[in-house]
Amino acid sequence: MKTYYVYILTNKLNTTFYIGVTNSLERRIFEHKNELIEGFSKRYKLKKLVYFEDCSTINDALIREKQLKNWHRLWKLNLIKSMNPDFKDLDAETSSA
Repeated sequence: MKTYYVYILTNKLNTTFYIGVTNSLERRIFEHKNELIEGFSKRYKLKKLVYFEDCSTINDALIREKQLKNWHRLWKLNLIKSMNPDFKDLDAETSSA
């Protein structure tokens, strides 16, 4: 069974958020950190993984992504703080998993 991930990236100052979906979190974060993906995350230098959750189907992941994108900033901040209160870069944790 394949796992899909919904994730949130931010910049060094935690001022801008990017929400995305992938089936390989480690690969996707590598792409963001090395600016291999054109667009919003590259333009705003969003390279710090501060939140992720797994979903069992791509449909569930896409629904959750859309839901999070429609949330107010404060709701997103509270969600991130519930898992990662210090806004640490979680990439090291995913790489060793």
